[in-house]
Amino acid sequence: MTEPTTEANRPNHIVWDWNGTLLHDIDAVITATNASFAELGFAPITLETYRDLYVVPVPKFYERLMGRLPTDEEWVVMDEAFHRHYWAAAAGAALAEGARELLHEWQRGGLTQSLLSLAPHEKLVPLVQAHGIDRHFLRVDGRIGPSHTSKAGHLVRHLAALDGTGVTAGRTVLIGDAVDDALAAAHVGARAVLYTGGSHSRSSLESAGVPVVDTLAEAVRTARELAE
Repeated sequence: MTEPTTEANRPNHIVWDWNGTLLHDIDAVITATNASFAELGFAPITLETYRDLYVVPVPKFYERLMGRLPTDEEWVVMDEAFHRHYWAAAAGAALAEGARELLHEWQRGGLTQSLLSLAPHEKLVPLVQAHGIDRHFLRVDGRIGPSHTSKAGHLVRHLAALDGTGVTAGRTVLIGDAVDDALAAAHVGARAVLYTGGSHSRSSLESAGVPVVDTLAEAVRTARELAE
């Protein structure tokens, strides 16, 4: 049963995902994925196949594609190749449509937001700064540690770092593009809205049992509606 919304649990904070959500980088992702496959002699995949099969942790995604988990040696090669090709392409990726304006409007309304990504922290921060949107966030956190992790533990760390700012899990909405985002939100007691512009197909996102939208404007509107 859904808990009634009261002033005490009304959402007032958004945790934004980066890749595939604020950053429209799906073309860079497909390019990098196929480049990493090519280095091991695997056939390229389409965007549709990627969205149908993508899952976090990433080795499970490769298992769906290959019919088995990659060996430790294959994982090292594929992970290194993906990131090498991805970061070369990501420099040219633009923000998602309307993202800059939505960040400004949410902040102007006296509400808060932060950014949490599974992209490496040392790569993430300069890219967010290069897009000129870092001023909108209380905090920007990328992944620290191995790349084959899910977001739940990182979200725990992220919210703990926001302690003292007025941000609580019960009043937070995570906006992302992956089922893993919804699982992470549920893990900490936050809400989630999933966006179809990134890594997952709509059908796979709907399996998470949270609102699914086609634009970031709808995502923010849905976050506001959760407060009504």
